[in-house]
Amino acid sequence: MSDTFTESSRAIFAKRVLAHVATLDGDGAPNVTPVWVELDGECIVINTALGRAKARNLATDPRVAVSLTDPDDPSTSIAVRGTVVGFTTIGADEVIDRLAKKYVGADRFGDHREGEIRVTVTIRPDRISRQPE
Repeated sequence: MSDTFTESSRAIFAKRVLAHVATLDGDGAPNVTPVWVELDGECIVINTALGRAKARNLATDPRVAVSLTDPDDPSTSIAVRGTVVGFTTIGADEVIDRLAKKYVGADRFGDHREGEIRVTVTIRPDRISRQPE
């Protein structure tokens, strides 16, 4: 079963707001990382690089939590528990470039490291909570 986003929640995702993604390490310990984020239909899309903790964690355990706070109203937040339903390097450079445009106004992501392989992660929301409700 999956949940859907309200229009007001979608409006928050459309802003330049950092999301915090919580993954689980191999020993079950949480790992939280701020990320750039966008929606694709009912799914959350993030981008990272292979070899990073969140990429390793999400490749082995698809359970994830994502939270964000409206930068224009700090009393409004969204918390999502979800499942990774996509994990691909195909088109990942284009996704990070699109996110760079949204977040820093650059046509291209400026922090590409030599040999780095980007990966796009698609998250299906299973449970969406919004404060205030």
